[in-house]
Amino acid sequence: MGARRKARELAMQMLYQSDLGKQTAAEVRRVFWQSRTDEEGAQTVDLETQSFAEDLFRVAVERSDEIDDLIETHSQHWRVHRMAVVDRNLLRMAIAEMVGFKATPHPIIINEALEIGRRYAAPESITFLNGVLDAVSRTVLAKRLA
Repeated sequence: MGARRKARELAMQMLYQSDLGKQTAAEVRRVFWQSRTDEEGAQTVDLETQSFAEDLFRVAVERSDEIDDLIETHSQHWRVHRMAVVDRNLLRMAIAEMVGFKATPHPIIINEALEIGRRYAAPESITFLNGVLDAVSRTVLAKRLA
């Protein structure tokens, strides 16, 4: 697995931990990275991967209201709090990258999110995730061009 995909996966896991554990961002960071150390206390995740995961998590937390609004607007008849936990946090991670990392092409972000979804989400979630991310992508791109 590439470093960027691993970072996206870790960011989604951090969001999942924050969501289910009702933890602050600082608590999530402390516990999450502490659990990824070896017996000697060294990080098991390389610095580049950890840095990108942290950046994605930070954007998702800082822009959570905007991101959740985008999710609800583009998921017909769904409220974020009613979605499967993996689905909503995978959407949050991917949309955070769309709004916070303008240099990354949206098709790559969507593809990476779907690949992570195939590992963690229910099989029937993939079509839902793809539809929401595609619709959000069009809206985000339209805002940039306006």
